[in-house]
Amino acid sequence: MRNAQHLILASLLLAAFDTPAVEPKPMASDANSNLRAQVLLDRARFSPGEIDGLAGSNQRRAVKGFQSSRGLEATGKLDDATWASLNTDAAPELGEYTLTAADVEGPYMQIPAGMMEQSKLPALGFTNLLEALGERFHSSPALLKKLNAQARWDKPGTVLKIPNVQGLPALPSAARLVVDKSDSTLSVLDAEGKVLAQFPATTGSEHDPLPLGEWRTQAVATAPTFNYNPALFWDADPAHSKAKLAAGPNNPVGAVWIDLSKPHYGIHGTSEPRTIGKSQSHGCIRLTNWDAQALATAVSTPVPVTLQE
Repeated sequence: MRNAQHLILASLLLAAFDTPAVEPKPMASDANSNLRAQVLLDRARFSPGEIDGLAGSNQRRAVKGFQSSRGLEATGKLDDATWASLNTDAAPELGEYTLTAADVEGPYMQIPAGMMEQSKLPALGFTNLLEALGERFHSSPALLKKLNAQARWDKPGTVLKIPNVQGLPALPSAARLVVDKSDSTLSVLDAEGKVLAQFPATTGSEHDPLPLGEWRTQAVATAPTFNYNPALFWDADPAHSKAKLAAGPNNPVGAVWIDLSKPHYGIHGTSEPRTIGKSQSHGCIRLTNWDAQALATAVSTPVPVTLQE
């Protein structure tokens, strides 16, 4: 009897080892979740800055602002309630774009680092195709390369995967702008104080602090030139002279300049979108070029601007 029991037990153990383990259901990767969240936040006008699929400070700012606007606990974390609210926009996070001959051919240019050298150029355009597409689709060039690892970037007709952020309606007219130094954000408010949009922002530095107080927008310039005056920059080369830099996305003030009633200060774009909210400025408020362009449509008339701690 005991031998029979041992045989039965041995058979059961062998069967257990021979039975393949049940594979757990695959979970969406953090990168895929972050990518979808960033695209949906961008579409909801709570900009994560440069879409890169990485959970960084700009994503947390965007999530926190979105949560506050939806009456959720503002943790900055992608919890179930936040996902439920984000996913009311059922659009896919990725779309397709077909490269054109104009995309491939450019023109593209090398941009020198110095102001005096830049002032000699007839334009300050994109340096390469990936930079141009990154601006168009609010994305880091590294993300576009990752999404299209096998792409022929030199071939018109190539179909690319891109973040689905095109074709959004223009923002409604702003009643007030609020720039928050402590949170590195610019918020667009309506007449009732509701936040219509939020953008990550670079807001001054130790040498050139944000000029706190109440100001107004005065004028909007798209594709602005930049009048460089070294006397206004504490770190300017003593050998520099005044110069005028041509328009273009790699202009020091980017694609848009929104003039403020504080002399020499404005809200503007940037040639380095990856640095927004993570670096310092010479006192002005810097946004990505695409966020500055979106904001420009909402401030066609003078708008009060609160610059606060």
